[in-house]
Amino acid sequence: MPSCREQHDGAAGTRYSGQMPFGNITEIRDDTPRSAPLNMALDEVLLAGARTPVLRIYRWERDAVSFGYFGRYAPVAAAWPGREIVRRMTGGGVVPHGRDVTYSLIVPVDHPFAARSPREVYRAVHEAIGTLLAGNGETAALATPPEHAGTGVCFESPAEFDLIARGRKIAGAALRRTKCGLLLQGSIQEIPRLEALRPRLASAFASTVLATEITPQQLSAAESLAMKKYATREWTMRV
Repeated sequence: MPSCREQHDGAAGTRYSGQMPFGNITEIRDDTPRSAPLNMALDEVLLAGARTPVLRIYRWERDAVSFGYFGRYAPVAAAWPGREIVRRMTGGGVVPHGRDVTYSLIVPVDHPFAARSPREVYRAVHEAIGTLLAGNGETAALATPPEHAGTGVCFESPAEFDLIARGRKIAGAALRRTKCGLLLQGSIQEIPRLEALRPRLASAFASTVLATEITPQQLSAAESLAMKKYATREWTMRV
């Protein structure tokens, strides 16, 4: 497989469509650091109740690692000792958290964006982030399809339409569709002035941003779900 450095590393001529994925989006800037199980549970609760597109930008209580629904627990635990480990409901590989900007994009099933193919979703999302990065002085390019399977470590194995800069992957995402809609969980990592992107991320996705907070009801439901599902051995170690 080509290494990250052999991928397109963001030449100055990179061009994106310039189109925002949404006209309006609801932003939840969740600045309270939360446990890995609670972060996953909040995404699922928000997906179940979404009526409009929602972007949640969140933090981690301590350094963590998330891995995809079909991933194997044992190799992750061996590779990342001392970190909080959680299985996502989305697919994809292994993603370290704690120093990244982590976000979830939630789109209700009756919204046209939810009907797009996975390739179209990944491209639209990462083009929007790439445009934002360009305004922050960081030139990034969309990755081309890999020739061979990667290592399973998400940020060592760029997939098509991930973002590549300076010879390495800096942004990736994983997707899940349910009867409620679409959930995309994404991460932006290891670039200069990374935290400066946090308050500007929603504006990359829509021209109109409505700010809101997690409600006590949503938090209570997520705490219960985290305890019953995401924090359990049955979920985390199922494979």
